[in-house]
Amino acid sequence: MKFLTATVLPADQRAFGDKLVKWLSFIYGIGLGLSLLALPLQAAEPALPYPSKPIHLVVPFPAGGSADLVARILAKPLAEKLGQAVIVDNRPGADGAIAAEAVAAAAPDGYTLFMATYGAMSAVPSLHRTVRYDPIKDFTPISTMGKFSMFLFAHPSLPVQTLPELVAYERAHEGQVNYGTGNAASIVMAAEMDVQTQTHTTQIPYKGEVPAMTDFVAGRIQLMFATPVNALPFVKEGKLKALASLSDKRSALLPDTPTWVECGMRELSIVPWAGIFGPAPMPAGITQTLSVAINHILQRKDVGLEFAKLGFEPSGSSPDKLADYAKSQLKAWHAAIHTAGLTPE
Repeated sequence: MKFLTATVLPADQRAFGDKLVKWLSFIYGIGLGLSLLALPLQAAEPALPYPSKPIHLVVPFPAGGSADLVARILAKPLAEKLGQAVIVDNRPGADGAIAAEAVAAAAPDGYTLFMATYGAMSAVPSLHRTVRYDPIKDFTPISTMGKFSMFLFAHPSLPVQTLPELVAYERAHEGQVNYGTGNAASIVMAAEMDVQTQTHTTQIPYKGEVPAMTDFVAGRIQLMFATPVNALPFVKEGKLKALASLSDKRSALLPDTPTWVECGMRELSIVPWAGIFGPAPMPAGITQTLSVAINHILQRKDVGLEFAKLGFEPSGSSPDKLADYAKSQLKAWHAAIHTAGLTPE
């Protein structure tokens, strides 16, 4: 029977072997450590500069309305400035609430923006007890856009030519004059008018200014607070008449139409405003990039001329100023609705 035997090396050879094993282990350990350190660097992709893909600008009203046209005037130069397409994404319904919910739920990466108006940010939270978004906490303010011009229009069948004549007629025909409403501003403005004049007009609600305008021109409604975009062509044709401008000065679109205050009325407390927001919380760098770009565009003369055709008064701001303005308007709408005697649904 054979036995396995171990060969015993001389002491000097054993010492050399031990040193060799230690060196090889040391070198292996360094190599393994370096390879582990390199793994995150290999896995992580380099961050792309903003923007690196198209941006969606969500509009809370249908195509063709004032907010949509303002958004499209902004979108083209903004795309040119940022080097990426800006796609106008119309999501109408619920006076802006549907669009607001969608934006609030989007990723806060700067690729979903909100062409927000007073409807979603001031009126809906004031007129409804339950709202599925917070107009302050769920959005990142970027820049104000400006204010929409609004007028009080009357159908020619109503035998008045001025606002004071309208007030006198309403008092003589209590409850017999009606008005159409296509948005929150028209509801609150009409309610405030009734309070100021101590009269009572009958509301006929519509799902937007465009369908209301159709019935207005046809004579099925007598009064309407509306933007000039849809009404101006009919005023020029004599199918409607403008009684008062709701702006603080006369509009170049209808320079012969006096302001609300010129007609002896108290200034209305609400403002039909617009601003650009993103979902919260957007990175400060992206927010600033967008704010600077938008403010630059709003100062351009060619852009201003396009806005003027709509009766829109552009006015940019810093993100902080928009945040303060949104809060102040939310309070103003709450107060106006309370004063007008409207009950939140």
